[in-house]
Amino acid sequence: MKLIAALFALFVAMPAAFAQGFPSRPVTLLVTFPAGGPTDVAARALAEATSKYLGQPIVVENRPGAAGTLGAAALANARPDGYTLSMIPVTVLRLPHMENVAFDPLKDIRYVIGVSGYVFAVVVRADAPWKTMGELVAHAKANPDRVTFGSHGIGSTVHLAMEELAAAQGLKLVHVPYKGSADMMTALLGGHIQVAVDSTGAVPHVSAGKARVLAVFTEKRVPIWPDVPTLAELGYGIVSTSPYGIGAPAATPPEIVKILHDAFRKGLEDPIHLKALEKFNQPVWYKSSEEYAQWAREQFERERRLIERLGLAKKK
Repeated sequence: MKLIAALFALFVAMPAAFAQGFPSRPVTLLVTFPAGGPTDVAARALAEATSKYLGQPIVVENRPGAAGTLGAAALANARPDGYTLSMIPVTVLRLPHMENVAFDPLKDIRYVIGVSGYVFAVVVRADAPWKTMGELVAHAKANPDRVTFGSHGIGSTVHLAMEELAAAQGLKLVHVPYKGSADMMTALLGGHIQVAVDSTGAVPHVSAGKARVLAVFTEKRVPIWPDVPTLAELGYGIVSTSPYGIGAPAATPPEIVKILHDAFRKGLEDPIHLKALEKFNQPVWYKSSEEYAQWAREQFERERRLIERLGLAKKK
C-alpha cells in the first residue's frame, strides 16, 4: 500500500515537475495559411513577441491547405508536451460537419488562447465596372455562372458567406478556392477572377489604388474603410466573422497550457503584434483558455446548423 501511495504521489507530481522545466527548447507554431500572406505575417509577429515572454523561440511552420485544418490534424497526432501548437481557424469547427476529417475539434484540441479575427470584404479590381454592391449583384443576376469569386478554400468562412448571399439573392456564382489571401489577391489583380472575398490581404492593394471594396461583412463599418457599407446595412442581412486562436494537443498538462497562455497573452498585446494587426485591419480577439474552449463548443453547434441550412452537410 505504501508503494502504491508513493507511486500515486509521484504520478500526481509529474505534470507540475515537468511544467517547471518548460520550455527547455523551441516551440513550433503551425500556421495554416501560406507563407508571406497576411495571416502568416501576423502569426510571425505574434511568435516573435511571445518568444520574449516564453523564454524560448517560437518557430513558425506553414501548413496551408484543407481550409486551414491541417494544423488541427497534426495536433491530433502530436505529443502533448507543449512543443507543438497550431493556429485554430474557425474552419476547424466547421469542416467536420461537411466531410470526414482526421481530428475531432472537441476531443483532440486543448484551446489555449483566442487571438484575432478578420474583416471580410467583397473586393474587385480598381478598373472593374461595378462601383457598388448593388451593381455587382445586378450583373450576377443577369449573367448566371459568369461571375467568378475567390475564397480561402472550400468550406472557408468567406466561401459560405458568399453561398449564403447567392442563395438569398438567387445568384449563380462560380467559386474558385485558393490556399490563402496572397494567392487569391494575385489572381484578382491578374484578372483570373472577378471578385475576391478577402480580409487582411486586400488592405495594401486597396490602399495602393489597385482594388476597390464594395461591402464588408462586419456588423458595423470598419475604421480603415469608413465609407464602405456593410452587407447588413445594404439590406442583404449577412454578417460574417472568423476568429482564430492557438491550440495544443488535448492531453497537454494544464500547467503547461497556463505557461503558454500567459506568454501568448503578453505577446498578444505587445507592440510588435499589435502593429501587424493594425496593418492588416485585424482586431484583437482575446479569450482565456476556458473562454476559448467554451466558445469552441458553442461555435461547433452554430457551424452544424449553418452547414445543414446550406445543404452542405456530409452524408451519414
